[in-house]
Amino acid sequence: MGDAILDLVLRVPASSESKLAQPEERARALGRSAARQASLMAASLALPPGFLGWLTILPELVGVWKLQAQMVSDIASVYGKSAALGREQMIYCLFKHVSAQLFRDVVVRVGERYVVKAASLAFIQSAARTLGVKVTRNIIGKSVSRFIPLIGAVGVGAYAYFDTSQVANTAIELFSNDIVIDI
Repeated sequence: MGDAILDLVLRVPASSESKLAQPEERARALGRSAARQASLMAASLALPPGFLGWLTILPELVGVWKLQAQMVSDIASVYGKSAALGREQMIYCLFKHVSAQLFRDVVVRVGERYVVKAASLAFIQSAARTLGVKVTRNIIGKSVSRFIPLIGAVGVGAYAYFDTSQVANTAIELFSNDIVIDI
């Protein structure tokens, strides 16, 4: 799980979105669209029952994370902050709601600015392992839903929608403010 997270944050996807004078409306639309797509993807992959359903857990997570990473990149672009989007900002946006404590030394809000400290690869690897453990615990808790196909799929889809909405809110909050990179 940690390797999947690490692979995700080390490759920041390119965006086809353009900088906008009033980016918030477009950023929120990107968030809603990605949340709907994530919900549909997760619910579809949660439909197979039993053991087969368990085999779809990792592809579901990686698919949703890739969708979220693209959304974060697009949101950064509409705010004109593509150049400020690095692995630290990506991992912060994707996983802050999972473990805010983990990122307290990397991204700090100071007034109307966010100060992002450059993180070493060792820190990123450690954070990915820690997040991998947390995500694995969540998966185990939710894996019971794989044995109740229709109801479980609705629950998994709803959670993916909520999770993606949280990522969008974090990205909008971060990129709508000034970002200072502290090396």
